[in-house]
Amino acid sequence: MSGHTIGNVAKRVGIGVETVRFYERKGLVKPPPRSPAGYRLYPDAAVDRLRFVLRAKELGFTLDQIRTLLDLRVGDGTSCDEVRSLASERLADVEDKLRQLQRIAGVLREVITTCDDNGRTGECPILDTLHREADDVA
Repeated sequence: MSGHTIGNVAKRVGIGVETVRFYERKGLVKPPPRSPAGYRLYPDAAVDRLRFVLRAKELGFTLDQIRTLLDLRVGDGTSCDEVRSLASERLADVEDKLRQLQRIAGVLREVITTCDDNGRTGECPILDTLHREADDVA
């Protein structure tokens, strides 16, 4: 029986052993068979699958979306259109976050320009703006 121990899998993928176990508990990696000595031996496919999971996470896909992508990857009769749809949803989320971040950057630029860096903190326009914004939200 050949395969990789959990430590070897973790090292090859660049993650911790607990992360491998986490993805296994979440159903993103199948529980491996055990050797006669009781060691869990992961096939090469588990390493590839974990790399796929990590790359999808880097792109911001949720675990549920990653599970769907994995199912589509190995499913018979699935089309690239389904994958495109998930990627398009993810892109829309990213673009929305970019708009939010650009708005935040604009507000920060504005308050920074109002700051007289020699003033006292009790009269700091940045702190006043943050306090006022907190009151507006509450």
